[in-house]
Amino acid sequence: MLDMELIRKDREAVATALAKRLDPAEVNRVLDEIQRLDQERRALITGIDAERQRRKAEARAYAAAKRAGTEPEVSAPEAGRKQLAELEAELDEVQSRLRGAMSELPNLPADDVVAGGKEANRVVKTFGEPPVIEKVRDHVELSRALGLVDHERGVKLGGSGFWMYTGLGAQLEWALVNWLIEQNIKAGYEFLLPPHLLLDTAGFAAGQFPKFYDDVYHLDRESAPRGQFLLPTAETAILGAYQDEILDTAALPLKRFAYTPCYRREAAGSHSDERGTVRGHQFNKVEIFQFTLPEQADAALESMVGHVESLVERLGLHHQTSLLAAGDASAAMRKTLDIEVWMPSTGKYKEVSSVSWGGDYQARRAAIRYREPGGKQTRFVHTLNGSALATSRLFPAILEQFQQPDGSVLVPQVLRDRLGTDRLTPRR
Repeated sequence: MLDMELIRKDREAVATALAKRLDPAEVNRVLDEIQRLDQERRALITGIDAERQRRKAEARAYAAAKRAGTEPEVSAPEAGRKQLAELEAELDEVQSRLRGAMSELPNLPADDVVAGGKEANRVVKTFGEPPVIEKVRDHVELSRALGLVDHERGVKLGGSGFWMYTGLGAQLEWALVNWLIEQNIKAGYEFLLPPHLLLDTAGFAAGQFPKFYDDVYHLDRESAPRGQFLLPTAETAILGAYQDEILDTAALPLKRFAYTPCYRREAAGSHSDERGTVRGHQFNKVEIFQFTLPEQADAALESMVGHVESLVERLGLHHQTSLLAAGDASAAMRKTLDIEVWMPSTGKYKEVSSVSWGGDYQARRAAIRYREPGGKQTRFVHTLNGSALATSRLFPAILEQFQQPDGSVLVPQVLRDRLGTDRLTPRR
């Protein structure tokens, strides 16, 4: 959520930044409404304060007259309660409408983030070269030939958009997860295993609700009166775990990570570059997260991007890093860099991690603060998150980039001890 004070003081700068993501006319319409509601709210607060002061004065005068045995010149205190209650109800309604309008606004893109969609993304780093493969087979064909993924039984179990890892495929997936867990611990992140069912408050705090409310799986209200949903990413859980807390300033940056399956209602891929395990309703992901002081955020973002790049490099995968344009990044983030692996079968890069800096946008929604040293005042922390990594896309990238002419697939060096082999071979 944006800072209301910033909108009051520098509306033009806010409008210019938001115009990187939204139609300028729509931006101005929403800001007009927000400022109108803000003025109405402040006027009501002033009126309520004045009414309370008036009632206190009248109550004192009424009590004094009663003690003196004279006839009070003012009515009994109960008489003004109705008017005050009406003002307070009106204030509640205005504040609710203001909060709703504010919650719909996306974050302000960073200064170096350009306007536009995917076409405006900029590659900032490349690792290695695309492998030279004479006859490329895609990961779906390879996984079937090698007995690694059972797509048909996955659909039988969960419907379209689901799959089931089998044999060495299940071992490869689990080896990736465990290797990533070990590497993130070595990088100084504390390991969490959060619940997979979260309260709606966690979705709002992360900036996913209300705009993307329909993109996740919800429990019905009869089963979950407070509102619960299956987490779409561990980012939501890690952030939500610290809602309404004042963090120890000396402990910042606070570095956490979690492994979870992720559950999403997005359409399962049918295009050639989204087949197999590339896009589905359930997939595994390891997520890193940092809570920082504002002045620590730049260094944290650089560190997180470097860490994720190093993981993909150690797996030996050709990839690139792209700075996303405002229209292609998450609405809750100020700046996002995608790490994208090369998929030989499509001749395209596919994102395996988005590393993002949210500024204080999520912290405002979640009320996560720190106390300035030597003072009583609190300020909002900055939040950063990144996949480290999404295995459902690493898996096909490994199969495609390391495929051999004889139909086998080489296992990345760092995973060979875990699988007990250096090569995946076709079933006989």
